[in-house]
Amino acid sequence: MIGAVWTVLRKELLDALRDRRTLLMVLLSSVAMGPLVLLLLSKVATGAEERAQAREIVAVGIERAPTLRNYLERQTLHIRVAPPDYEARLRDGRLADPVLVVGADFEARLAHGEPAPVQIVGNSADLRSEGGQDRLAALLQGFNHEQATLRLAWRGVAPGLLEALRVDERDLADPAARTAQTTALLPFFVLMAVVYGSLHAALDTTAGERERGSLEPLLMNPQPRLALVLGKWAAVAVLGLAIAALCAFSFLPGQWLLDSESLAALFQFGPSEALEFVALLAPLAGAVAAVLMAVAIRCRSYKEAQASASVVVLLVSLLPLARLLQQQGEARWQFWVPGLAQITLMSQVLEGRALTLAQALPAAAVCAATAAAALAYVARVLGRSALD
Repeated sequence: MIGAVWTVLRKELLDALRDRRTLLMVLLSSVAMGPLVLLLLSKVATGAEERAQAREIVAVGIERAPTLRNYLERQTLHIRVAPPDYEARLRDGRLADPVLVVGADFEARLAHGEPAPVQIVGNSADLRSEGGQDRLAALLQGFNHEQATLRLAWRGVAPGLLEALRVDERDLADPAARTAQTTALLPFFVLMAVVYGSLHAALDTTAGERERGSLEPLLMNPQPRLALVLGKWAAVAVLGLAIAALCAFSFLPGQWLLDSESLAALFQFGPSEALEFVALLAPLAGAVAAVLMAVAIRCRSYKEAQASASVVVLLVSLLPLARLLQQQGEARWQFWVPGLAQITLMSQVLEGRALTLAQALPAAAVCAATAAAALAYVARVLGRSALD
């Protein structure tokens, strides 16, 4: 039995390696995925750092508010005059910074102790503008607090009397957890590498062989059907896991492309983390390979199998959304859902949190049960005297 499985496994691996064009496309996409994702994240982080270091705000009518201008310049900010068509530029995304619009009677109202009119014009659909709005609102709040303090001091009132609380913020998140928020997409790409790495081999070894007419002669060999199924499944699972391993380890040299010094200092992804990724994905690779084979075994052509397997790919890609929609944090049921459990556990690895068997075993057990059921179905179909 073991010898028969090994023979089929070698045969299927050799067949997969012969299709060099498809294999090369999958390999290149998986190996290049890590550096490409990190490069994009680095560009986003570098852009945010450059805007923060520029310490520049865009304003309209700032000449009507010398008091506010003096405050902003004391905060080491450079004030740039907004272009005349700033609203159109904000809508189109050509202007990244929000615009501070100062009212005509700003200084007169401020002198009489009345609220002075200002307006922050931004585009909440643009993440760059939305982040600048919060920063600009904090600056105006600081100016508001300074003016209130001066008015109280002028009237002989201690400003501390109006402060009933003294709030001190304490952030419990460690650097790894903060970095995991930025690199939250990395586990998803490694997860999808398992699916796409198994997809072609699973379809070719079932529907592809049936379309070519090579499956029936294979079934005539005096070997147990289970050995044939296990050999094909092992080959598909090995290929899917190998592609995922290449994707995970590609993040190691990908760190050399990080332009953002802060992101490079926080993102610590080494060989141990990559090995943990591969270990967590091993049960899922077996389950995905078995399910894809079960879906494709009843199809009459490779193209029909592709259409049917797209449902599996879509389902696996949508499972991580449940983690984003779970506002109450991690729930125990997440560790029982294949795909979602792996995403959750890999995110914990990025955050530097230790994994426990109570978290890893449920997903592995469900993957094993799913693979066993799917392989039993494939063996039953192949065991018939004639394929439908």
